[in-house]
Amino acid sequence: MTPHQEPPPEREPGAPVGRRVILGMLGAAALGMAAAPALQTAFEDVAQKDPTGLTDLFPNGGGFRYYSVAASVPHKSAQDYRLTVDGLVDTPATYTLADLRAQPQTRLVRDVQCVTGWRVPGTPFEGVRLSRLLDAAGVRPGAKAVRLTCFDGAYSESLTLQQARRADVLVALKMRDKDLGHSHGGPVRLYVAPMYFYKSAKWLSGITVTDQVEPGYWEERGYDVDAWVGKSNGRGDAPTS
Repeated sequence: MTPHQEPPPEREPGAPVGRRVILGMLGAAALGMAAAPALQTAFEDVAQKDPTGLTDLFPNGGGFRYYSVAASVPHKSAQDYRLTVDGLVDTPATYTLADLRAQPQTRLVRDVQCVTGWRVPGTPFEGVRLSRLLDAAGVRPGAKAVRLTCFDGAYSESLTLQQARRADVLVALKMRDKDLGHSHGGPVRLYVAPMYFYKSAKWLSGITVTDQVEPGYWEERGYDVDAWVGKSNGRGDAPTS
C-alpha cells in the first residue's frame, strides 16, 4: 500500500505518472469489485499469492492499494516475530511483539499519501515511537541515521536520526484500531506520518543506527530520500528540506 508496496522487481517502476495511467485504466474494474464485498475478499486472497504484482495495482482494503517488491513474504506470528535494534548503539536489543505491546503506545490520525497519487484520509495508526526504542538502545556519538530492514528479504528504508526522532514516526502495531494484518505490513511496520508512504516500511524486522543515510529500496531506483509530502515528487528532482 505504499511504494514499499510498489510492483515487484521484475516490473520496472518507471515514472509515477506511468503507474497512475495504469491505475486509471484499471479503475472501472476496481469500482466493480468495491461493489461486491464477497468478490473483494476473494480478490484480496488472490492478490497476496500473485507473484507478478499485477493484481496489486487494484484498490482494495478501504482505499489502500497493496504492493510488494518481493514475490512472496513469510507470515510472522506473535510467537515468532522479532525486531532487532543494533548498529551504533550502547545496548543492542531484540523485541518480541509482546515486548513492543508492553511499551507506551502513541496513536496518530493522519492522511496516508502515496507518491503514485492515491490518498486515504484520517487513518489511525498506533504503536511505539521510534525515538523511544532509540533512546533505550543508547545512540552513540557520531550516529547520523537509521536504516530499516524488513523480513520480506528485499525492502529497506532510511531516515536521518533527526527524522527518526520525530514524535510522528512510529513502530506501528495497529492501523484503524486493529492489529496490523499481513497485507498491511504486520505484525509490525514503520509509520512515517509526514512523508510519502513508501518511507513507511512494511514487515519491519530491523532498526540499525548508522553513521550515514543509506538509500532504501526505492531511493536506489531514483526516488527522493527525503520524501516530505508536498515538498517532494518522489523522483529525486524536488526540494528535500
